[in-house]
Amino acid sequence: MSIRIFIPVILLAMLALVPFATPGLQVLLTLALAKGVAVMGITVLLRSGQVSFGHALYFAIAAYGGAFTLMLMPGADLVIVLVLGIIAAVVSGVVVGLFVARYRFIFFAMLNLAFSMIFWSILEKFYHYTGGADGMRLPRPTVLWIELERGAYELVMFYLALALALGLGWFSMRWLDSPNGQLFRTLKTNETRLQYLGMSPQRVMLTGYVLSAFLCGVGGIIMGLVQGVVTPEYAFWVRSGEMVFIAVLGGAGSVPGALVGAAIYEIVRTYASAFAGDIWQMVLGIFLLVIILFAPGGIAGIYNGLMDRIAGKKEEGE
Repeated sequence: MSIRIFIPVILLAMLALVPFATPGLQVLLTLALAKGVAVMGITVLLRSGQVSFGHALYFAIAAYGGAFTLMLMPGADLVIVLVLGIIAAVVSGVVVGLFVARYRFIFFAMLNLAFSMIFWSILEKFYHYTGGADGMRLPRPTVLWIELERGAYELVMFYLALALALGLGWFSMRWLDSPNGQLFRTLKTNETRLQYLGMSPQRVMLTGYVLSAFLCGVGGIIMGLVQGVVTPEYAFWVRSGEMVFIAVLGGAGSVPGALVGAAIYEIVRTYASAFAGDIWQMVLGIFLLVIILFAPGGIAGIYNGLMDRIAGKKEEGE
C-alpha cells in the first residue's frame, strides 16, 4: 500500500475510534461530517467553474423538511425523516435548477443567493408555521422504531454521518469521472463544444446542480437531527458563504478536501471561540487568509504536493 493511500486509511481508522478514544469530539466531528457532505455540493459545482452563494437553501429545506415530518409524524423513524428531508431538497433543486441552469458565473451565484434569501425571509416571517427566528425543534426520531437515549442516538448519528460522508464522497468522485461528469466539467472549459455535439448545456448543468442540491440536503438534515433544532440561519447567506470558504480551504474541486476542510474549519472555529471569545472571528479569518495566500490549492493541494515530493525523493533514492 502506497503512503498516499496509507495515510487516509490511518486517519479514517482514527476517526472511527473517536467515540471511544475522545468522546468529547464526537458531536463536533458529526457536525463537521454533515457540513462536509454539504460542501461536497459546492465542490461539484466548482468543477464546472460555477460557484453558488445560495446553496444553504437546500441545506435548510432538508432540515425543515425533517422538522415538519417529525411534527406531523411524532416518533417517525430516522430513515423516513432522512428520506423525506432529502426528497424535499432534491425537488427544490430541480425546480430552482430549471431556472438558474441557463446562467453562468456572477449571475448564477447571485440568483442562487436570491432564492436562498427569499426562503430565509419566508422562514422568518411565517413564524406561525416555522417558529420564526426561534426555529423548530427536531425531537429524536426512533432508530429502526426503537427509542434511544441521547448517548446511543448520538453514537448512531456519528457513524451514520461517517458512512454517508464516505459513501457520497466515493459516489461524487465516481460521478465526476463518469461520462456525465466529464460533460459537466466541460462547462468550465468549452461549453460551446457541448452545443456542437448536439447536447444542451442547460440540461448538463441541471444534472450537476441537482446532485449538488442533494448533497447539501443530506448535510442539512444530518445537522438538524444532531443539533435537535433548525433555525432560519440555516438558509442565511452566511451559511452559504461558509460552505464556499470551506470548499476553498479544503481545495477547490477536491471531494476529500471538502471533508477535511470542514473538520479543520469546525475545530478551529470551536476552539478559537472557546479560548479567544472576543476575537475568534479574526483568528478564523487569519487562518483562512493564510491558506488562501500561501496554499491556493487548499489542504488537498498541500497533501498532494507533499506526496509528490516524497515520491520524487524515493525515485531519486532508487
